[in-house]
Amino acid sequence: MRVFLTHTPEMRGGYYADAPLAALRQVAEVTLHTGDTPLSGAALARAAAGCHCIVADRATAGTAETFANAPDLLAFLRVAVDISTIDVPAASVAGVLVTQATPGFVDSVAELAIGMMIDLARGVSPLAGAYHQGHPPGSRMGTQLSEKTLGVIGWGRIARRLAALALAFRMRVLVHDPYNPPGATEGVQAVPLQQLLAEADFLVPLAVSTPETRHIVGPAAFAALKDGAFLVNLSRGELVDEAALAAALDGGRLRGAAMDVGSAPDQRPDPALAARPNVVATPHIGGLTPEAAEHQAMDTVRQVAAIAAGRMPDGAVNAETAQRLRGWWQARVAR
Repeated sequence: MRVFLTHTPEMRGGYYADAPLAALRQVAEVTLHTGDTPLSGAALARAAAGCHCIVADRATAGTAETFANAPDLLAFLRVAVDISTIDVPAASVAGVLVTQATPGFVDSVAELAIGMMIDLARGVSPLAGAYHQGHPPGSRMGTQLSEKTLGVIGWGRIARRLAALALAFRMRVLVHDPYNPPGATEGVQAVPLQQLLAEADFLVPLAVSTPETRHIVGPAAFAALKDGAFLVNLSRGELVDEAALAAALDGGRLRGAAMDVGSAPDQRPDPALAARPNVVATPHIGGLTPEAAEHQAMDTVRQVAAIAAGRMPDGAVNAETAQRLRGWWQARVAR
């Protein structure tokens, strides 16, 4: 079994470190990407020539051009949950299996959300920045999290963990998710979106990214939002209309925003928004902890091991159309 790992040397340091790489080498012959920029299309196919699996970082797209030009490719394994940049229909037409990792970043992202909320509420970043620039700042009144209202759009794994942390801070937690309501979760109240917007001191969109949820936090949402509220976005950039966000910040309706995602490459925050004094921005680091990164990297190690052993791996997205893989298994049995 031969595998091409798409991570650049810099990305391997954070997302596919020594331990999972050593484990991958125990189950396959591994070829590393040595360039400084992500590969795509035919260039990715050429780099992975002769390899049975591509283990791909989130910045490496899985395109129809790659699948068509990589005749030996059996599987395209994403070291992330998000597979929105993988053309799954094209992979299926080519008979290539697509897999995704399980979310090992739940604690990491939820903890960052709490940190961002505290940062916004107490003005930590601007105060620290003033000291860093040699200009000791004056005192400023902050906001406590306790007794404030957290409004969460979506009720997935991160939302549930964030709610538990917020309750420990004695926050009131409102949730809107018409497809997966929180039910009888103690301390959590399911409410309509308009009520959530009107009452939330901190708004955190954590909905699944779909055409329906694109810009769910847009002009109408900002208009309905409680005056002086804060926005924290560390799920998907497309959930927030960035032009409407800028307008809400300019108009003073929104007191501040924190973001780990946005419309810049690799889902990073837009640099113009990130530069604003009332914005706290980080470059898509929500899942960048050793525990979270290793979890997802090891998922792909297990997937490669399963493929090599003749089993359909966990995380398979299009198992029913993975004809190349089935043919490869059958050929091995016949030998």
